[in-house]
Amino acid sequence: MVCWPTVAPVHASVSVRSPAPASDDASIPDGPGRKPAIVREDLIGAAMRLIGPHRSVSTLSLREVAREAGIAPNSFYRQFHDMDELAVALIDVAGESLRGIIGDARRRAVSGRSIVRGSLEAFMERLRADDKLLHVLLREGTVGSDAFKRAVDRQLHFFEDELRADLVRIAAAQGLSFHRPELVSRAITRLVFAMGGTALDSPPERDEALVEELAQMIRMLLRGAHALSRDAAPPRPAAASIA
Repeated sequence: MVCWPTVAPVHASVSVRSPAPASDDASIPDGPGRKPAIVREDLIGAAMRLIGPHRSVSTLSLREVAREAGIAPNSFYRQFHDMDELAVALIDVAGESLRGIIGDARRRAVSGRSIVRGSLEAFMERLRADDKLLHVLLREGTVGSDAFKRAVDRQLHFFEDELRADLVRIAAAQGLSFHRPELVSRAITRLVFAMGGTALDSPPERDEALVEELAQMIRMLLRGAHALSRDAAPPRPAAASIA
């Protein structure tokens, strides 16, 4: 049985409040009756409101985001250099959100349910809850710019490293071992990520079958890695015979 990354649940708090009318003069200081100074979370929240199942963050324009946030376009540059930097920040927030999902799944496992299945079910539940941050993480790795793809890849590496550490720890506690645990953790992470992207375009009725398929695939990976480790282990020396 595999344990998913040991992470304290982090639920990203991004402002999604309705925007105020944009000012045409970004150089005038804030004063009584003016909208408070814009912060990064306001722009991230504005971008989140604009994206959807068929709208990637990579297709947003700076003017669209500024208008949604209720600011003049020039004010955007007080927080981000360009739209690429905003998109990367959004992907990083999405990675933190996914860590929260995995944390929820780990708490479920305390009840004795399969950790693999519990983690996958929690993942699918967030997917169906229209978690836009999770959608960003799943989609931008395939349709975004090179900068977006690198940001997604960085988030996946975080999960791979944490999962590898868990595999080593659990194997040691059970007297087992996995061949190349870093490759096993990479395979599991990329598999779930790819299947999650597929699930976005599948009807919810397919979720149960998809979870079962994924759980079987992960168990095969773990059993195969254990078998490879056992085969690669040096033979034990023959017991000395008593003359």
